[in-house]
Amino acid sequence: MTPSAASAPSGTRRSRITALGHHQPAQVLTNDDLAGMVETSDEWIRQRTGIVTRRIAREETVTDLAAAAAEKALAQSGVDRAAIGQVIVATCSARDRSPSIAAQVAGRTGITAAVSFDLNNACAGFTTALATADHTLRAGAARHALVIGAEKMSDVTDWTDRSTCVLLGDGAGAAVLSSDDSGDSGDGGDGEGGGIGVGPVVWGTDPSRGAAVRLQDAWQPRFAQDGQTVFRWATTVLPALLRQTCERAGITPADLGAVVTHQANLRIIESLVAKLDCPRAVIARDVVDSGNTSAASIPIAMSKMAERGELPSGAPVLLFAFGGGLSWAGQIVTAP
Repeated sequence: MTPSAASAPSGTRRSRITALGHHQPAQVLTNDDLAGMVETSDEWIRQRTGIVTRRIAREETVTDLAAAAAEKALAQSGVDRAAIGQVIVATCSARDRSPSIAAQVAGRTGITAAVSFDLNNACAGFTTALATADHTLRAGAARHALVIGAEKMSDVTDWTDRSTCVLLGDGAGAAVLSSDDSGDSGDGGDGEGGGIGVGPVVWGTDPSRGAAVRLQDAWQPRFAQDGQTVFRWATTVLPALLRQTCERAGITPADLGAVVTHQANLRIIESLVAKLDCPRAVIARDVVDSGNTSAASIPIAMSKMAERGELPSGAPVLLFAFGGGLSWAGQIVTAP
């Protein structure tokens, strides 16, 4: 398996994240609640996953979740909605095929002329979509993009399977990207605050392990995984890919201001961080409160960190996601 990387041609524009937003359902499902549904316990769940609570959507759809997060990011960005040229929603749990969730979000948020589409790369969806939007802006095909990770994993959860139902939650996170020549995205150049913007992506898929995380049978899909296979793969293969992501952006792990990995399992997160050796970085551990929200986990966690003031503006942040496929995608971004 040879990891792949992609970077923009020299001399092209750069893009950067200018705003973040997130939305989670109001209903909290605790470990004790789950213990009344399946044979499990708070202690069993905490020891194996680190998860304490997760949010569950009842009436809200994937589109509802995505649109709510998008509204927050757009309001914070100050970008004219008519200037948004691309909308991408990363999701693997949406029921709608067409119109896409992205097209529905565009309609709800007053974005009238953007190319809008959904992207399914399971838990690696948001960082894959972020790289796709970055490439679009670098090429000059748009000046602003809206990228969303949105999941209603409760719709695809087998509530009788204690090994998986304890993991999953619902929610959405969004980011507005702007090119460095857009005139309203900070200085975006090499001056103070310019930074990396959105760095080169490191991404790929190992199809030989594709069955380890599954969401199959399109008419009534249920999430399933071989947890031990995923854990071993994540803790042995991914550390080198995280370091490669830093190298592609020209930084060392010691330079990182924050690390936001896919919020799959606290044990995996702690193992990756320990092997990365990033002593100054703030580490996202939103899995404790939100569970595994698949493609939504990174933007939710990052938006919460920004909201709490934990992301120093201009600091390099490592984003790295992994999941079904088995696929991965990551990049360094400059904190907005």
